[in-house]
Amino acid sequence: MEKTLFVLLGPTGVGKTERSLQIAERLGTPILNADSRQLFRDLPIGTAAPTAIQQSRVKHYFVGTLGLEAYYSAAQYEGEVLQVLEQEFAQRDNVLLTGGSMLYIDAVCKGIDDIPTISEAVRLSLKERYEKEGHERLAQELQLVDPDYYAVADLRNPKRIVHALEVYYESGQPYSSFRTATPRQRPFRIVKIGLNRPRPELFERINSRVTQMVADGLIEEAKRVLPYRHCNALNTVGYKEMFRYLDGEWTLDLAMEKIRRNSRVYAKKQLTWFAHDPAIHWFHPDAEKEITDFVDQCATSSV
Repeated sequence: MEKTLFVLLGPTGVGKTERSLQIAERLGTPILNADSRQLFRDLPIGTAAPTAIQQSRVKHYFVGTLGLEAYYSAAQYEGEVLQVLEQEFAQRDNVLLTGGSMLYIDAVCKGIDDIPTISEAVRLSLKERYEKEGHERLAQELQLVDPDYYAVADLRNPKRIVHALEVYYESGQPYSSFRTATPRQRPFRIVKIGLNRPRPELFERINSRVTQMVADGLIEEAKRVLPYRHCNALNTVGYKEMFRYLDGEWTLDLAMEKIRRNSRVYAKKQLTWFAHDPAIHWFHPDAEKEITDFVDQCATSSV
């Protein structure tokens, strides 16, 4: 019998967590997390990770499984999720994956190119060079060693530039030579459910959530992880701004306003990415009956 992977996605702050719990309970499935920052331990408040009570309702995979200093990639995530899916589909017909990390969702649904694993030596070398030489110098080098990727890369994103150079120095081949853009066939059906709200409503939720995070202890959480601020896990909205506050550069009000603004920017980026996928079936998060009916209709076996 064909198996079905439900993918519940949407922008930050839209309301995926509670809806995912309801769908998982209805289907009798665990939840596979697809939020790249929720994989790391010690960041429950700033990443809005599922609480202990929520995790007691439904078994969760890929929540709080990595140390802050761990190196982790979308390719590793793809491989580990496929292993879990093989185990879970041996026991059930439907599984739920939920989150907002676009690259991680695509890695599971479409596959990711067989890019070489980057060694610690190469990764640290490029990190040091970026800190010393800067963004523009490495972009110029990318143009020389990989003009094909340079022509299509987001040159405003230093992570993309650094990673392309990492691949080049690790393998001796240009990053563009590994990019196929050919979706892989999966041995299961994929049903994508998107959650969205009108912009004013979404942005108000984001603004309110930042206030609640601070009330829940975001400042104290940022203090605890401050010694790890150099780690990629903390190069994200919420912590970068709080570190500026803890450094005395910003007031708390300014740091909170920056988190709100940067979260809204990230939400728009997510929605732009998702807009290119015609396979997503969109719902308002409060449309519980419509979502439930759709899940029942698409489930591999009757619920």
